[in-house]
Amino acid sequence: MKVTLKFFASLREALGAGGALDVPDGTTVAEVRRLLQGRDAAHAQALANGRALRCALNQVLCAESAVVPDGAELAFFPPVTGG
Repeated sequence: MKVTLKFFASLREALGAGGALDVPDGTTVAEVRRLLQGRDAAHAQALANGRALRCALNQVLCAESAVVPDGAELAFFPPVTGG
């Protein structure tokens, strides 16, 4: 299934705006984060375990245990962002 990724604030500066990602059915937000960490050193550092990040599915804040539905927009951002 296809997921649209978006990165905001410092993550956007480090990783770009985002893009599309193919993941298996039943994939959780935490699993997407792990997949992205494996892309390269920049992703590994920006999305490192232990780094405080917020995530949202279809513009609603969610836990990393949330299952990502097909066609979802998944956003990652730091806990505090400027306006």
